[in-house]
Amino acid sequence: MASANFVVVYDACVIYPAPIRDLLMWTALEPPPLFRPCWSEIIHDEWIRNLHARDPVKYPIEGLRRIADTRNTVIPDSIVKDFEELIPSLDLPDLDDRHVLAAAIKAGAQVIVTENLSDFPPDKVSKYNIEAKSADRFILDLS
Repeated sequence: MASANFVVVYDACVIYPAPIRDLLMWTALEPPPLFRPCWSEIIHDEWIRNLHARDPVKYPIEGLRRIADTRNTVIPDSIVKDFEELIPSLDLPDLDDRHVLAAAIKAGAQVIVTENLSDFPPDKVSKYNIEAKSADRFILDLS
């Protein structure tokens, strides 16, 4: 079972779809806290940009930014900062995902919750004592 000392970074791909985002947020808010979720402004910018591009009328930037701001307020200390210097030294199959691993390292995370498991191979992330898990696996492992 996880604890409040268990730190998790959510990748943009699990924040983008509202049902998964909501489930992960409610799980994080359930007392007593089982884990501390984290993300970065880069992660927020990524899911906001992608969702807005899907349908700019249905998903205006201002509304999506309010969702991000609410998440930041509801989960204290959720924003990971000052990790950018780690990015160039990281080796992942998709160079655009290095910021997620860098944020996880800086936050002291044990898990990156992502649907892009192939972008975070075990041999690349385990040396930082981090494991990539799908949202389904992460939720199942909480019990």
